[in-house]
Amino acid sequence: MGLTFEKVWAMFQESDRRMQRLSEETDRKIQETARQMQETDRKIQEVARHIKETDQQIGRLGNRFGELAEHLVAPNIVQKFNVLGFHFDEISARHQVIKDERSGQKIAEFDILLENGEAIIGVEVKAKPSSDDVKDHVRRLRILRLNKDKKGDKRRIYGALAGAIMTDAVKTAILKAGSMPSRRPAIR
Repeated sequence: MGLTFEKVWAMFQESDRRMQRLSEETDRKIQETARQMQETDRKIQEVARHIKETDQQIGRLGNRFGELAEHLVAPNIVQKFNVLGFHFDEISARHQVIKDERSGQKIAEFDILLENGEAIIGVEVKAKPSSDDVKDHVRRLRILRLNKDKKGDKRRIYGALAGAIMTDAVKTAILKAGSMPSRRPAIR
């Protein structure tokens, strides 16, 4: 009743069948996992496409809302500044751009520029301006000053930020930006 060749051979064959079944099961699981990974990749790509489309739609909506705010502000802005003693003979609405001379890249953009022989007011229009918008506008005004200096234009440059919803923090930031001599854009 010891081990015989036939018994050993049968054990090898049984072991071989088990290994074959395990190998087939492993191959099947690998193929299923690969299929699931492809499906996951497809879904990720679809979600990424939807996110990109949504971002574009939100961007277009934001631009349209900004355009609406500009259209609400631009028609009356000259009168508002005339009350303050300015008398403008030129209004440039709809994104006046300053480009870098070397690269041609846009370095500053203004929603509205009001100009006369003595002054230029760069106006930024936001639905709900933030303190960062104030800082960005001061930077744009500095660029405008440099641009005008290069052209020998010595008119005073002022900044204005118009908003539909203006928080106290933003009002404070605007007043602070306009009252700090080292940061004041109206240099001349």
